[in-house]
Amino acid sequence: MRKVRIVGVPLDLGSDRRGVDMGPSAVRVAGLNARLRAMGYEVEDAGNVPVAIAEMHVYGTAQAKYLGQVAETCRQQAKFVDKALRDNCTPLVLGGDHSIAVGTVAGVADYYRRKKRKIGLIWLDAHADMNTPDTTLSGNIHGMPLAACLGYGAPELVRIDGFAPKVEPGRAVLIGARDVDELEKDIVRRSGLHCFTMRDIDERGMRAVMQEAMRIASDGTAGFCVSVDLDFLDPEEAPGVGTPVRGGVTYREAHLAMELIHDFGKMLSLELVEVNPVIDEHNQTANLAVELALSAFGKKIL
Repeated sequence: MRKVRIVGVPLDLGSDRRGVDMGPSAVRVAGLNARLRAMGYEVEDAGNVPVAIAEMHVYGTAQAKYLGQVAETCRQQAKFVDKALRDNCTPLVLGGDHSIAVGTVAGVADYYRRKKRKIGLIWLDAHADMNTPDTTLSGNIHGMPLAACLGYGAPELVRIDGFAPKVEPGRAVLIGARDVDELEKDIVRRSGLHCFTMRDIDERGMRAVMQEAMRIASDGTAGFCVSVDLDFLDPEEAPGVGTPVRGGVTYREAHLAMELIHDFGKMLSLELVEVNPVIDEHNQTANLAVELALSAFGKKIL
């Protein structure tokens, strides 16, 4: 598939730190569209999904702030993603905070569900994102999207498009975790989610971890969604993220992960989230997001 459809989701209601709503613009400014075209892709930019603005709403319940607004954005986003697949395009989604992953995965899952096929999920993140309204310490939905994709949490998120889970936990893989809440740990263990922490990457190397992850996510599936939170990388590499955690992957490890994903040939969608230009340094994180996307779509050194 040589056609890519880009859609931005400038949502910042899932987190307390403002500014991530400008992420899609920052990534576009870094030349994403032109650089993909230079690689031979037919690129269509579908613009942005309409999103609610915090100043126009009250956050509602403290256990899931802006739940209604986030869920509505994800429902609309899922339609964009589904339409891209029906048009034989690979969806490339630009966030926004990580709560938008619920919409991306829902759209891909619904498309393949109609074909009676399942999907897998590869989630690259410093955090587990496996909280629910019952376990969250902050009420921020960007800490809940992986749980929602796997069938845990608020029904407004879990049952977008009327079915759950979007991905069976045994076909989902979290890579790069190094900051997991205590109550999340129990959900991760019980769910059946495969988790490769930074220790696993340290001990086994990125290549071995990615090969096993892709085997898990592709087993019995049409392929897998790829969700990249830029805090997957060390803050030295990606300073413009909302929740940086020391000890992340290096620049080259991140590129290797993307290169291996391309070579494996089973990526159904790609999303890049949590780029925050307000706290970035000279658009460094947005430029990095573009570079990682190019690697995932096949850019090679030689």
